Amino acid sequence: MVGLLLDEQDFTTMTGYRSFPFTDYGTYLRHLDALLRSLHAQGAGIAVTLFDPDRFADHCADTRRPPDTPEARVRYTAEISTTGPAVHYTRQPLRHLRARLARAADLRTTRDRAADLLAAAGRCPDCGEAFAHCAFDLAAHTLLRLLAAAGPGRHHLVASLPPDDGPPLLSAAQATTTADGGIDLDDAETTALCTVMAAARLTARPGGLVLRTTDSRGIDTVRGWSLHRDGPHPLTEAEVFDAYCTDPETGDVLPPEPGVRYRAGLDLPPPHPGPGPYDG
Repeated sequence: MVGLLLDEQDFTTMTGYRSFPFTDYGTYLRHLDALLRSLHAQGAGIAVTLFDPDRFADHCADTRRPPDTPEARVRYTAEISTTGPAVHYTRQPLRHLRARLARAADLRTTRDRAADLLAAAGRCPDCGEAFAHCAFDLAAHTLLRLLAAAGPGRHHLVASLPPDDGPPLLSAAQATTTADGGIDLDDAETTALCTVMAAARLTARPGGLVLRTTDSRGIDTVRGWSLHRDGPHPLTEAEVFDAYCTDPETGDVLPPEPGVRYRAGLDLPPPHPGPGPYDG
């Protein structure tokens, strides 16, 4: 496992330690790239994780280790290897590796914030199980039913949620559905998306879900739903158009994308009873 300082701000924080050997971020990145290539050439399996200077300092304080040592940095990297965001190194350019790691970190942060909301909800009033489990199970069922109803194609989904406090939660996932009903999903993206959808069952203000489907002819269709305590509500075609063609920061009208079709959200059948799609 190799730790990566994702940006210059994190790098600058680490230069405050005398034992940290670098003074220039560009030099640091070139050294890291050479190290990864050397390890890969030796046949080692390598994962790169996010090295967070603030969490490193907290970790050293909690474990009473002196932070200004190479050993402390190695121990911290090893101990976060099972919990922090990580990307497998396959000789990809470092800029691509950093972009993927930043994406993985964003997914982890979004998932953890939504999971905290769910954990605070306690027990489900209907079945007595943890509310987080029930809400996630319903969200996963909803996602699979939605993809099945949308039909074959490449799908891009975005779920957004304005929590009762704090910045908005935003998560996106890619999926591919085949003509025979097979669905290919990325586990990390899907988990974060379903956790945000599940948390929508707790907030007073509705969230939103947008699905963009590209079919075999290359035609894009956009559909949308609002997310409420009782599940997703389909938006009308006009509401989908307004949501997709309005600048969220300024409120200005944006021109529609050429060739994109805006359609009402699909009415979804009720979920099937029984265990959820991610239950064992």
